[in-house]
Amino acid sequence: MKRLAFMVVAALVMSATSFAANKVKSQTWTISMNVNKLGQYLNLSGDQYQEVAAISEYFGKKMQNAAGSKEAKQGERLREAVYGNFKLMKNTLSEEQYKKYIRLMNITLKHKGLDIYLNK
Repeated sequence: MKRLAFMVVAALVMSATSFAANKVKSQTWTISMNVNKLGQYLNLSGDQYQEVAAISEYFGKKMQNAAGSKEAKQGERLREAVYGNFKLMKNTLSEEQYKKYIRLMNITLKHKGLDIYLNK
């Protein structure tokens, strides 16, 4: 009887572990930004628009690098990409625009399920 209970527990643990591992690996960490809509939302000037477009492209590359890294480093690289993006945007946007951008990014990251990596 003990053997049977032990085997059932072992099977449950193994299936839960494999399910969790598959869930993490299948998650995509790409964020594509529509710079035109972002520009309209933030009411960007011409110079700001070009800088935001360059920052968004850079951020996309950093997110791809984070997705391609080993599991132990993924969370760290994701945080680096997001906080690096915030720092660059803060230097480019006005205070009001930056607040709107932060709200938008927080919502986006939460919907993508990436907010759990940032709160560590």
